[in-house]
Amino acid sequence: MSAPPNIDHVTAHSDSDVLHWLTNNTHDERFLDNIFAELCLRLQRAGIPVKRATLYVMILHPQWIGSRIMWADGLREAELRRVDYDVRELPEFIGSPANEINDGASEVRENLERDPTLGRKHPVYDALRAKGLTDYVAWPLYHTLGKRHMVAFATDRPGGFDDADVASLLKLLSVLALVSEIRMKNRLARTLLETYVGPHAGELVLAGATRRGSGTTVRAAIMICDLRDFTRISDNWPRDDVIDLLNGYFEAMSEPIARHGGEILKFIGDGLLAIFPLGDPSACANLLRAVAEASQAIVALNERNRQTGRAPLNYGTGVHVGDVMYGNIGSRTRLDFTVIGPAVNMASRLETLTKQLGRTVLVSSAFADLVKLDFDLERVGEYPVRGFSDPIEVFAYHG
Repeated sequence: MSAPPNIDHVTAHSDSDVLHWLTNNTHDERFLDNIFAELCLRLQRAGIPVKRATLYVMILHPQWIGSRIMWADGLREAELRRVDYDVRELPEFIGSPANEINDGASEVRENLERDPTLGRKHPVYDALRAKGLTDYVAWPLYHTLGKRHMVAFATDRPGGFDDADVASLLKLLSVLALVSEIRMKNRLARTLLETYVGPHAGELVLAGATRRGSGTTVRAAIMICDLRDFTRISDNWPRDDVIDLLNGYFEAMSEPIARHGGEILKFIGDGLLAIFPLGDPSACANLLRAVAEASQAIVALNERNRQTGRAPLNYGTGVHVGDVMYGNIGSRTRLDFTVIGPAVNMASRLETLTKQLGRTVLVSSAFADLVKLDFDLERVGEYPVRGFSDPIEVFAYHG
């Protein structure tokens, strides 16, 4: 840019302070967006005229490809926005600085003061000019095994960033890469655990519950769901259609469970196991609300399936309440964080009984006693259950 270098001993000392802080004093901060906002504020105090900054990070998540952390002058906190997987097909990405960095550019620099017809053509530059910004620079952040992320800075100072400003920012990149990678690895571990074992179990594992046999006793409402005729479907349908069907079914069942405070502990082929801990006084009612919403979602899914020539899906759900052992079970090298106990077995037997009785949802009398004042339950009768000496009283819920 055209502005002459503008650096003195105070600024040189200050940007060293920023680097020292980033290297040595961020270990107690868990969240990358908080570190990034504080970094921008410290850069301003060091005399580097950062007006706006953005950090783009790629993540492994079932729903999002990455996150954008954006800070602007006047903000104490950065704004965090998740980025969908389809972003690379969108006009706002194609030809953008992020696109250039993703394609291998080592730097993207744009003088926003010059005639727009002479510079890069992309809406992001027009938006930056509209905010009064004069200069923009973006660099890749390199993580382990060559994974590339991106950081960008912009200023509104006439003439833009000078050479000393750019040199100061460049000094930070390697340390910012290390600091961001540590937070991303932590977030990745948390995301993977939340995705594969559930948020509550994931927190326990991260807190150190990793030894075989470690666990606790939890009083909970338990639900076990199973898809009907799945063997026939999997034998006769194309593989991709079977996977698509299962994903649609599990999404219809799972989202209401999560929305109402339940935790899915595992998917078992075409079935699922979920608990609603009774630490929440509304746990049993929330379970039935989730069951009712899942039923509506399955109706909508079946309508979509009908339009594509697929047969409707049927399923059964067994519900019970009781104490369960919640913890690590398995071999020395392969563990499963799950629940076991007679209460789980009873929920499983009730799910099996739905086939015999032609009902969609069956609940035990123990569970019914906790919700029958608020929900309509139909008494079905008493039935022998394998593994239990006495017949059990069974109720149907119609949602």
